Amino acid sequence: MAFTWFDWAIIAIIVVSSLISLRRGFVKEALSLVTWIVAGVVAWMFGGALAGHLTEFIDTPSARVITACALLFIVTLLVGALVNFLIGELIRVTGLDGTDRVLGMVFGAARGALLVVVAVGLLSLAPVQQDSWWQQSTLLPHFLMVADWSKTLILNFTGQWFSGGVAIPG
Repeated sequence: MAFTWFDWAIIAIIVVSSLISLRRGFVKEALSLVTWIVAGVVAWMFGGALAGHLTEFIDTPSARVITACALLFIVTLLVGALVNFLIGELIRVTGLDGTDRVLGMVFGAARGALLVVVAVGLLSLAPVQQDSWWQQSTLLPHFLMVADWSKTLILNFTGQWFSGGVAIPG
């Protein structure tokens, strides 16, 4: 079976992600990902507490929480970027740059595949199953299987974790 335009788009996403990560290296890519996750967790966990300290400046409770979460998220990203830069310089100085870049390429391919899984999962919610490009795709069934498995796993996991939410102080 020949590749459809969608198969070529999948390949392009994975290749572009791999090339970006080849340029940046594994350590920078991994630390960037960790920084974004940590920033989200910090904002989620401490946004409500910081919002309590913003009562003098912001009257609306929801605006306080949004501002507090945004501030924590941005500050965490800035600290993470600084740490990422320093560790990147350490990698460069020690001469591990080549290995770091090759591992980065592998990381980028995995990230590209994850992006495809997310895109396929979202597309499967739309009425695309009847479209010829969807039905004739060679690569799509593999990513769709992972997307379906991921949906079930994430819904089971987040159902318990998100029930706490961000507390809006009184």
